[in-house]
Amino acid sequence: MDIEYVRSKFQKHFNGEAGSVYASPGRINLIGEHTDYNGGFVFPGAVDKGMVAEIKPNGTDKVRAYSIDLKDYTEFGLNEADAPHASWARYIFGVCREMIKRGVEVKGFDTAFSGDVPLGAGMSSSAALESTYAFALNELFGDNKIDKFELAKVGQATEHNYCGVNCGIMDQFASVFGKAGHLIRLDCRSLEYQYFPFNPKGYKLVLLDSVVKHELASSAYNKRRQSCESAVAAIAKKYPNVEFLRDCTMDMLNEAKADISEEDYKRAEYVIGEIQRVLDVCDALERGDYETVGQKMFETHYGMSKLYEVSCEELDFLNDIAFDCGVTGSRVMGGGFGGCTINLVKDELYETFIKTAKDRFNEKFGHYPKVYDVVISDGSRKLI
Repeated sequence: MDIEYVRSKFQKHFNGEAGSVYASPGRINLIGEHTDYNGGFVFPGAVDKGMVAEIKPNGTDKVRAYSIDLKDYTEFGLNEADAPHASWARYIFGVCREMIKRGVEVKGFDTAFSGDVPLGAGMSSSAALESTYAFALNELFGDNKIDKFELAKVGQATEHNYCGVNCGIMDQFASVFGKAGHLIRLDCRSLEYQYFPFNPKGYKLVLLDSVVKHELASSAYNKRRQSCESAVAAIAKKYPNVEFLRDCTMDMLNEAKADISEEDYKRAEYVIGEIQRVLDVCDALERGDYETVGQKMFETHYGMSKLYEVSCEELDFLNDIAFDCGVTGSRVMGGGFGGCTINLVKDELYETFIKTAKDRFNEKFGHYPKVYDVVISDGSRKLI
């Protein structure tokens, strides 16, 4: 993240004194996919790619914002009726509005921002943008400061109320709470969280982006949620305290098998297994056992591909290459139907794996996957 580049663009567009510079990261999720809406655990970490923004109060009731990457400028007021048309500006406007709703007296400011989170790679550039501005406005205008959890909720509410995306809390949570050398286990039911050490000496963490996105995603996602809810309803007939698949065991699922469709059974089997895998990976990390971590990643990929059926040919192909090359762990990351695999690779295998993956993928699909090395880093912060 190039601070001087952002500062130079800010000076050019708002030729006055320098402001303050803030940053927030994108995120990866090591394991725990489709567990959030089932009351389970997710296991994200902040990465060394994110958003940087320079911000300076301007003494007016207007926000003057410049997107460096899009070379686009807009101005807007801070009342509900002042919502800008540009989609990128709605994120900043939404954060301003959500902070105001929480009692922060946001005033006009000048800002320029830039990011190096790859778009479409599932590292959540939008959450990085929201977290940057929530953190900054809290510092600049928050006489009664709001806590970090509320800052994450500001980003989530921005998505819901101003950007039309009904997302969970994980992306914003990871961006605000990130900590170098640690992943964060978030309990999606209680919102309790715990840091676990992630400092895999001798390994690299790398994303391979298939650069494909299949159109099925949103309708298929809703169908998967309905399957999980149907399985819970069947199990709850005998176990009335069951609220989510998080509350279920495989024994309970098997008892209700006659009342559950084959498809719904497979979906529930994946989720129950995945919730346990998150806990197993946390235990393995406390022992420094990265081989078990990798094994669980491969198990997750199998479950997402064969039981939850949210993978695709390109991602399965990348996963197979990782296995063939002796990679420690590999799985599809994110909701599925395209996007990236996340891979835990021993240093000595890295070059061979990347070359093999690029060559074989290009030979089969006619384009190269993009490669992103990631390092687990800190969350929202003031830089200058």
